Amino acid sequence: MDQTQRTAEYKEYSPRESRLSEERYLLFLEDITAVFDGFKALDVQALGIEHNELRVIIGPNGAGKTTLCDVVSGKTRPTTGYVFFDGADITHLTEEEIALRGIGRKFQTPTVFDSLTTFENMELALPGQYRLWSNLFGSTTKVQEERILEILERVGLIDESHREAKYLSHGQRQWLAISTLILSNPKLLLVDEPAAGLTDAETALTAELLLELKDDHTLIVIEHDMDFVRQLDSFVTVLNEGIIMAEGMMREVQQDGEVIEAYLGR
Repeated sequence: MDQTQRTAEYKEYSPRESRLSEERYLLFLEDITAVFDGFKALDVQALGIEHNELRVIIGPNGAGKTTLCDVVSGKTRPTTGYVFFDGADITHLTEEEIALRGIGRKFQTPTVFDSLTTFENMELALPGQYRLWSNLFGSTTKVQEERILEILERVGLIDESHREAKYLSHGQRQWLAISTLILSNPKLLLVDEPAAGLTDAETALTAELLLELKDDHTLIVIEHDMDFVRQLDSFVTVLNEGIIMAEGMMREVQQDGEVIEAYLGR
């Protein structure tokens, strides 16, 4: 399917025109622009992410990848357009309100507390653990403890549960950051460059983890490592200068002349 056909399909499923959109797509962006001091950083006519899909977004630096995630997560309010999530218009909600609706985000640099153990980092991320007093002096229930251990087992960190985070490898810190996100069971995970700085073995394990997570979550992964993108073997959206240049499987987009010239050929 070429990009013209893809755009036509998006139009057919537009949330403002079709009741089928909610069944097909968990996330749908329509007529989104983000303009900063006269510069249009994002100009997306339509973009849909299906339920339990792992979508990879690639593009050169400054292509608008981070801005797109900022718009979805509520960190940036779009200049024009609509963001629909799980059947609702979330365009004007705050970052906190959007997070509570089920969108979690992991930034490129893992957010973990070095002086706490792996398990304690997970405790701190438990849903509802917002107040410092409850975080430091509250007790974890048996159900919560079992949930934490279940996730740590899933990401291969169970043997590191009582180890301080500062002693974890970079890859393990990435997995811990992802684990703290999935603890609240978000419907959509925004994951920024999870393969950055990883060894080959860690990269392969991270790809396996993300592919497993789509059984229970929808994922948008921003990535520059093309070998890692190929390991994910998932649908790819190529951004360039804020515009969707191409979409398809990696084997398809890497043969697109415009994509090669703008990004892959560099």
